[in-house]
Amino acid sequence: MKFYALLIIITLNSTLFSYVQANGFSKQTRVQTSNLVKAGNKYVTLLGTQIAVGELAPNFKVVDASFVPVTLEAYSDKTLLISVVPSLDTGVCSLQTKRFNQEIGKLPANVAMITISNDLPFAQKRFCKTEHVDKIKVLSDSVWRDFGYKYGLLIKDMGLLTRAIFIIDASGKIAYKELVSDLSNHPDYEMALAQLKALTTEPIEPTKSTKSTKPDDKSADKPAETPAATKKTPDVQPKSTDVAPPQAKTNN
Repeated sequence: MKFYALLIIITLNSTLFSYVQANGFSKQTRVQTSNLVKAGNKYVTLLGTQIAVGELAPNFKVVDASFVPVTLEAYSDKTLLISVVPSLDTGVCSLQTKRFNQEIGKLPANVAMITISNDLPFAQKRFCKTEHVDKIKVLSDSVWRDFGYKYGLLIKDMGLLTRAIFIIDASGKIAYKELVSDLSNHPDYEMALAQLKALTTEPIEPTKSTKSTKPDDKSADKPAETPAATKKTPDVQPKSTDVAPPQAKTNN
């Protein structure tokens, strides 16, 4: 009797867990978009909620090469560029990742860049070693698909992320977004980098100066002029290019 009671409890718990898990995923996947990205000549369906510029960037959880969880909160004090690729083992994705790996060295220390794909961490680690990608973090969304759902990037029936670029400013808001309209196309690197530099370049305030501090100010620390009686200066007639209008001569 106790055995059957225990079996019923286990069955109920298992059913409840399955229901909660399925319900949780249904909330994330019920939003579908099918008119934004093409694979070839056919639109793909993206799962998850699309986010817009100006909105607060949703927190997410991915893993690094050692399966250690990494969240957006780890970059809360930086301006962050997220490069999203379907698979690192394809030509465009490889070039996209290597391009940003080169660019990060030209930017200030308060800027971070990461690449996210659904490749397994083992494959990402191998790619980074082979292609010498060592300046940006390459992270995987293959464990929970949390990033893909929250940013509306998971391709239905493919399990891959669609190609995209996001820039999150220091306040945690989406400052830039590019959802590449065709999976086989490159993102607009120059536009993304320009937006990134605009966010991280502090405006230069004009410096105030006085005559006494100008290096070319001849009046500063100038010795006193000799008296007019002992020093003659030739009369200089006004040139034709002077601003002042010519005056008629008078006979004294």
